Amino acid sequence: MGSCCTPDHSCSTGAESAGGTAVAVAETVTVTDTTTAYAVSGMTCGHCRTAITGAVGALPGVVSVDVDVAGGLVTVTTGGAPDDAAIAAAVDDAGYELTGRA
Repeated sequence: MGSCCTPDHSCSTGAESAGGTAVAVAETVTVTDTTTAYAVSGMTCGHCRTAITGAVGALPGVVSVDVDVAGGLVTVTTGGAPDDAAIAAAVDDAGYELTGRA
Protein backbone atom coordinates (compact mmCIF):
# COMPACT_ATOMS: atom_id res chain seq x y z
CA MET A 1 0.00 0.00 0.00
CA GLY A 2 1.32 3.46 -0.91
CA SER A 3 1.46 6.75 0.93
CA CYS A 4 -1.72 8.73 1.46
CA CYS A 5 0.12 11.95 0.60
CA THR A 6 -0.19 13.55 -2.81
CA PRO A 7 2.67 15.36 -4.58
CA ASP A 8 1.42 18.68 -3.18
CA HIS A 9 1.78 17.25 0.37
CA SER A 10 -1.94 17.07 1.08
CA CYS A 11 -3.56 13.95 2.44
CA SER A 12 -5.90 12.13 0.05
CA THR A 13 -7.09 9.42 2.43
CA GLY A 14 -10.45 10.24 3.97
CA ALA A 15 -10.51 13.83 2.78
CA GLU A 16 -13.03 13.09 0.06
CA SER A 17 -15.35 11.24 2.46
CA ALA A 18 -15.22 14.10 4.93
CA GLY A 19 -16.98 16.54 2.63
CA GLY A 20 -13.95 17.09 0.41
CA THR A 21 -12.13 19.12 3.08
CA ALA A 22 -8.46 18.34 3.56
CA VAL A 23 -6.97 18.94 6.98
CA ALA A 24 -3.50 20.46 7.12
CA VAL A 25 -1.16 19.69 10.00
CA ALA A 26 1.55 22.23 10.72
CA GLU A 27 4.82 21.23 12.33
CA THR A 28 6.07 23.68 14.94
CA VAL A 29 9.74 23.95 15.84
CA THR A 30 10.46 25.75 19.09
CA VAL A 31 13.78 27.49 19.61
CA THR A 32 14.52 28.39 23.19
CA ASP A 33 16.36 31.62 23.86
CA THR A 34 19.25 31.40 26.31
CA THR A 35 20.27 34.30 28.55
CA THR A 36 23.86 34.36 29.81
CA ALA A 37 25.58 36.98 32.00
CA TYR A 38 29.27 37.73 31.51
CA ALA A 39 31.68 39.69 33.72
CA VAL A 40 33.42 42.39 31.71
CA SER A 41 36.17 44.71 32.95
CA GLY A 42 37.12 48.13 31.66
CA MET A 43 33.62 49.61 31.23
CA THR A 44 33.18 53.11 32.64
CA CYS A 45 30.58 55.06 30.66
CA GLY A 46 27.78 55.18 28.10
CA HIS A 47 30.28 54.91 25.25
CA CYS A 48 31.37 51.55 26.69
CA ARG A 49 27.73 50.41 26.73
CA THR A 50 27.25 51.46 23.11
CA ALA A 51 30.49 49.85 21.90
CA ILE A 52 29.80 46.50 23.56
CA THR A 53 26.12 46.46 22.60
CA GLY A 54 27.06 47.05 18.95
CA ALA A 55 29.91 44.53 18.86
CA VAL A 56 28.08 41.69 20.62
CA GLY A 57 24.70 42.51 19.06
CA ALA A 58 26.18 42.06 15.56
CA LEU A 59 27.05 38.41 16.22
CA PRO A 60 24.94 35.71 14.56
CA GLY A 61 22.32 34.28 16.90
CA VAL A 62 22.34 37.19 19.35
CA VAL A 63 18.79 38.31 20.16
CA SER A 64 19.57 41.08 22.68
CA VAL A 65 22.38 42.60 24.73
CA ASP A 66 22.03 44.41 28.07
CA VAL A 67 25.08 46.18 29.48
CA ASP A 68 25.32 47.12 33.18
CA VAL A 69 28.36 49.39 33.25
CA ALA A 70 28.31 49.94 37.03
CA GLY A 71 27.96 46.22 37.76
CA GLY A 72 30.47 45.15 35.12
CA LEU A 73 27.95 42.78 33.55
CA VAL A 74 26.93 42.09 29.97
CA THR A 75 23.80 39.96 29.64
CA VAL A 76 23.41 38.32 26.25
CA THR A 77 20.28 36.55 25.00
CA THR A 78 20.87 34.14 22.14
CA GLY A 79 18.59 31.95 20.07
CA GLY A 80 20.03 28.72 21.44
CA ALA A 81 23.36 28.04 23.11
CA PRO A 82 25.70 31.05 23.25
CA ASP A 83 29.07 31.01 21.49
CA ASP A 84 31.23 32.10 24.44
CA ALA A 85 34.38 32.37 22.31
CA ALA A 86 32.72 34.63 19.73
CA ILE A 87 31.20 36.82 22.46
CA ALA A 88 34.59 37.09 24.22
CA ALA A 89 36.27 38.01 20.93
CA ALA A 90 33.67 40.70 20.19
CA VAL A 91 34.08 42.21 23.68
CA ASP A 92 37.88 42.11 23.34
CA ASP A 93 37.73 43.66 19.85
CA ALA A 94 35.63 46.49 21.29
CA GLY A 95 38.47 47.21 23.75
CA TYR A 96 37.23 45.50 26.91
CA GLU A 97 37.96 42.21 28.67
CA LEU A 98 35.43 39.44 29.18
CA THR A 99 36.66 37.74 32.35
CA GLY A 100 34.13 34.87 32.38
CA ARG A 101 30.52 34.01 32.99
CA ALA A 102 28.97 35.84 35.91
